[in-house]
Amino acid sequence: MAVTLIIGAQWGDEGKGKIIDYLSKTSNFVVRYHGGNNAGHTIVNEYGKFAMHLIPSGIFSKKTVGIIANGTVLDLDVLLEEIKLLEKAGVVVKERLLISPRCHVIMPYHRILDRLFEEAKGKAKTGTTGRGIGPVYADKVSYNGIRLFDLLDKRKFSEKLTIQLTVKNKIIQALGEKPLDQKEIEMKFFALIEKIKPYVKEPYSIIQLAIKNKKNIMLEGAQGVFLDTDWGTYPYATASTVVSGGATPGAGIAPKNITDIIGVVKAYTTRVGDGPFPTELLDKDGELLREKGGEYGATTGRPRRCGWFDSELIRFASQINGFTSLAITKLDIFDGFSELKICTGYTLNGKKINYFDIDALDLEKVKPVYKSMKGWTKQTQGAKRYQDLPKEAKAYLKELEKLSGVKIAYISTGQKRHEIITI
Repeated sequence: MAVTLIIGAQWGDEGKGKIIDYLSKTSNFVVRYHGGNNAGHTIVNEYGKFAMHLIPSGIFSKKTVGIIANGTVLDLDVLLEEIKLLEKAGVVVKERLLISPRCHVIMPYHRILDRLFEEAKGKAKTGTTGRGIGPVYADKVSYNGIRLFDLLDKRKFSEKLTIQLTVKNKIIQALGEKPLDQKEIEMKFFALIEKIKPYVKEPYSIIQLAIKNKKNIMLEGAQGVFLDTDWGTYPYATASTVVSGGATPGAGIAPKNITDIIGVVKAYTTRVGDGPFPTELLDKDGELLREKGGEYGATTGRPRRCGWFDSELIRFASQINGFTSLAITKLDIFDGFSELKICTGYTLNGKKINYFDIDALDLEKVKPVYKSMKGWTKQTQGAKRYQDLPKEAKAYLKELEKLSGVKIAYISTGQKRHEIITI
């Protein structure tokens, strides 16, 4: 039996979808336990190319059941579109997807408020995806949320919606928008829940039985460690807990049952949106990484900021999450680079400083300390054996292991499922 947790170890977009899709071939269940459709996991396999936002990336493995657990927030329109997309591609979803009725639902006012709050902040905006994620989590913790449980009871839903619109419409109008109509929302969501209802079933007992029967379970993290609300670059963060401990409340799994924690890391670093980024490259190397790596957000399409590998961040991510191994992605993007750099640490005002000692404001001021390494001209794209990698690539990977303090178990050498090295 193994319960494997997959976590993005940077600012998201590390290639978790590829790793989850690859490992799901031995998984009985894949569980999405936090975040919403602000996540975008890109997968390329025999079915085609997909950007998954809500449905677990392991759904493509025929023997795997996908579970959307209680910690996830749902945009029902997006969820239905994903189901249609998968079915059109020939992926069987019926009876292979379970959704917890405890999931909170993104309502129309959440998306409107997300946009209005960002506009009101002006230059101080945090660069959200605009999907309503922050506002729905805010409602969740302030006892104003609406869950699938509520939608399954029309009377209860109408009562809760009345209360929320009484509050939300006042804010919306104060910020210059037209108030929302309750009847219109009810008609839409009553229709949506009828389509979602066949998939709604509390998965807690199923997960517990799977653990008891020593089945293989994979927990699918969204976003990245440095978007965590506590340990990320707050306020340039996401609304949910990203670190490994968040899997317990988000999926209903006790910490002692998690046997492996894999940190997914790009061979370089990227970030979407605003916020500090010590190793960001604003030169031709940064442009080359973006173009070769196709660094554009799977959720928003926004160009990603690119920079050198930051081992200060990965050391911290490894410690706080308890990584048992790393999966390195996009190594092949460095093919043709004559020189590579690795950030080994930071200085602030001439003194060595750790990531965890400072906030986002000071992180913008640090100076990265770099170690230079030789690049390689031999192609690594599509490599499936470690021995086929050029010696310079092996040296680079060894240095990443040394600086992060964690062994590398997987090396992705391309977008496709089979373009991966297992160590």
